[in-house]
Amino acid sequence: MANERARLRGLYAITPETADTEDLVRRARACLEGGAALLQYRAKALDATSALAQARRLAAECRAAGALFIVNDSVDLALAADAHGVHLGRDDMDVAAARSRLPPNAVIGVSCYAQPERARAARAACADYVAIGSVFPSTTKRAATPAPLAAIAAAKSASGLPVAAIGGITALNAAQVVRAGADMLAVISAVFDAPDVRTAARSLSALFDSSEVPADVRAQPRAV
Repeated sequence: MANERARLRGLYAITPETADTEDLVRRARACLEGGAALLQYRAKALDATSALAQARRLAAECRAAGALFIVNDSVDLALAADAHGVHLGRDDMDVAAARSRLPPNAVIGVSCYAQPERARAARAACADYVAIGSVFPSTTKRAATPAPLAAIAAAKSASGLPVAAIGGITALNAAQVVRAGADMLAVISAVFDAPDVRTAARSLSALFDSSEVPADVRAQPRAV
């Protein structure tokens, strides 16, 4: 597990929902070529057969690129697609139950929303990373409770785990999120809605190339 946890740093791209598998794979490949360290597959509305087909295609792309492939919500889908792990929200399977079903080296992430104190419980339950957000207003989850940037450091202090920041992150505000302590930048539209997915991913990934974080990154200013 230590080896997998060491990989929890960088751009954490979350796929948009679409029935167009070829377009999804094309954009995911470009994102991975741009340096995404993790790719999360999110498909809440797609039928099970199509979701599995997409997940398997994306898993293969991630393995070829040396990136982690994470499935949102579903342990069953993660197992069927041979994913590296699963991300769980408050209404999903609990961490202990997921851990009992997944391979020993599987990565499990937990949403802590705007409550960094939840990170302590996530660590106790043997999660591998936690997510904090929405750190900025989000077009994907408009009703999400705002999480101040200080919640990132608070979650890390409470758990000792890598922290993914999510919600409204763009090329123009990403640097301040990294400076606040985020180990991962979780984005959807900032990458997948960009005219050039590869370039957008590369710009965000570059924030983790050195310890010096620039004031901002000039790319596509589209929010999650």
